[in-house]
Parts: sequence; C-alpha cells; structure tokens
Amino acid sequence: MTSYSDPENILLMETTKGDVVIELRPDLAPGHVERIKELAREKFYDGIVFHRVIDGFMAQAGCPKGNGTSGSSKPDLKAEFSSEKHVRGTVSAARTANPDSANSQFFICFGEAPWLNRQYSVWGQVIEGMDHIDQLERGEPVRNPDRIVSLRVAADVA
Repeated sequence: MTSYSDPENILLMETTKGDVVIELRPDLAPGHVERIKELAREKFYDGIVFHRVIDGFMAQAGCPKGNGTSGSSKPDLKAEFSSEKHVRGTVSAARTANPDSANSQFFICFGEAPWLNRQYSVWGQVIEGMDHIDQLERGEPVRNPDRIVSLRVAADVA
C-alpha cells in the first residue's frame, strides 16, 4: 500500500469498479470529516450503493436505504460552507434544502459544478482512482448500482 503523510486524513474506498483514495479536508469541514471517519470506523458505508450517478455532474452514495431518503442514526451536521470550489474529484456533503441537514450522504463531482460553491460542505478530494468513479453505472436512480465494498481510514489499515 502507498504511504501517506497523514493517514488519519486519508480514506481508502474500495468500490465495485476499483479503489479510490480520498484526502480529507478537516481545515474546511472539521465536523463533516469527523463524522465520515466515525462512520467509516463503524463500517457504515460497507455495501452501500451509489444510488444517484449523473453523467457530467456527480456520483452520490451514503444512504443506508440505497435511495437517497435517509442517513445514519447520528444527528445531522451544521453546514460548514467554504470558498473551496466544486471541481473534478471534490467530495462534498449531500443534504436536503435545509443547509444543516447533511448526515452520511456525500457526492463526488465528475467536473466543475460552480453552482454548488458555498452551498455544500466540501470535506475531501479524490487523489487516486477518479477513473474508477468515472466507470460507475449511471442513473437517477441507478438500475444496477455499483457499491462501496469498504471505506476505511488509512491510519486503521495495517
């Protein structure tokens, strides 16, 4: 395995299309980063599908029901909006119309999405494996969705 300078802030995501490495951004969204690490350590994301994958826009996952209607049993998070731009590989918290409703769902941008800037909490950036995200089955909802096989904090992986 590749070594990372700060393994506590690296997520290793195995998907049905291949491995993806996400650098966490606690400098932008400390509460969201803490939540994602907590859920990853509880193996919450293992087996969860990419339920909404829109070509040229984003891939969304993190709903235990697999349809975008729910989150974890933990309380929703306060918005942590920043000036960080939504570009290819940006990982951001999904939410309802209420800015303080993010919980466990997230999305990964396929390209620039400037209309999301300062509206969603950016908490990470894909640094390896974006080609695997590009290969995810498309749909809204996805008929035969790809899954997160496992999501781990690099510091916890031997």
